[in-house]
Amino acid sequence: MIKNIILDFGDVLINLDKPATAKAMVQHGFTELTPNLETLFQNYEKGLVASSDFLGEVSAHFPKASREYLIQAWNSILLDFPEYRLQFIEQLAAENQYKMILLSNTNDLHIECVKEQMGMERFNRFKNVFDVFYLSYEIGMRKPDSEIFDFVLEDNQLMAEETFFVDDVTENTDAAAQSGIHVWNLQVGKEDITQLKSKL
Repeated sequence: MIKNIILDFGDVLINLDKPATAKAMVQHGFTELTPNLETLFQNYEKGLVASSDFLGEVSAHFPKASREYLIQAWNSILLDFPEYRLQFIEQLAAENQYKMILLSNTNDLHIECVKEQMGMERFNRFKNVFDVFYLSYEIGMRKPDSEIFDFVLEDNQLMAEETFFVDDVTENTDAAAQSGIHVWNLQVGKEDITQLKSKL
């Protein structure tokens, strides 16, 4: 019996345009994600790098791009958070049947942008849905590393077999499944979080 629901944020609740940042940086010479940049992005998501240092390092790779442009390009991935999805998770929380947990790989710049785009009143509605709100950069871990799933289970004293995790990234749901958690690898554009109850 499922007692706990863990939800991803990007492309499960908020819509994303994942290639947008790369497209925005092409004019400044971006061709591919180098191992150095990938490590930097992952460390930033883990909160190991401050936003100012992160922007400084990215600037060194793309010296012709202004800091404002870099922030805009970085945040261009973030689209809208449809009201019907927010209402759906609010209704789910109101039913009080499940412990609700958010588990998102994200970073300081993205969250500040989300707050700005949504407005604080709406952002707080979103945050208040969840009993626990885990953002990777605040807890120093990121999906799909197994430690993050073990941490969530232990931190909340959850049984893996009573826990259901929704994420659009296969590596993340595969990693959670290895920890014994039930998963739904949501297919973006074909499925929607509002179908959650039929998957439980």
